[in-house]
Amino acid sequence: METPFLVCAILGSTLLLCQMLTSLLGFGADHDTDAGADSDSAGDHGDGLFGIITLRTVTAAVLFFGLGGRTALYYEASEPRAIAFAFAAGIAAFYAVAAIMRSLARLQSDGTVRIERAVGRAGTVYLRSPGGRSSAGKIHLMLQNRTVEYQAITTGTELPTGTPVKVVAVVGPDTVEVEAA
Repeated sequence: METPFLVCAILGSTLLLCQMLTSLLGFGADHDTDAGADSDSAGDHGDGLFGIITLRTVTAAVLFFGLGGRTALYYEASEPRAIAFAFAAGIAAFYAVAAIMRSLARLQSDGTVRIERAVGRAGTVYLRSPGGRSSAGKIHLMLQNRTVEYQAITTGTELPTGTPVKVVAVVGPDTVEVEAA
């Protein structure tokens, strides 16, 4: 019974090594493509058991099945116990890798700056903003860890270049209302 465990351990470790090498060389990364079709699933590959069966999870299960069986036989477990331990190790590795991959998939961010998050933020006038909402100037502010530039209007007096301001409202898709800070 030692040979099947050894074959599984060698096969699993070889596949794992190949996956690591292809990832290091850039072949294992996910790439966005536009196939001309709309999809409601944003990176989710399904639910239930079929949603977590991937090459990575199966490789981990095969590797740990072989290692678990070999370990059990090393400690002189009977064949039925070695097989049971091997299956338990394989199933545990399968679900552990699936959980890790799902949590890694949730770390993705689209990087879109949301203007509504600018309300209450401090900024600086870049191009003067005439008072009384007559026309727009421009401001710079830090939003979502980046410097952004928006058109800015004010209901108060003119805000010259360099004036610290605070965003009080969003007026349009690229325009905010500000007041002197």
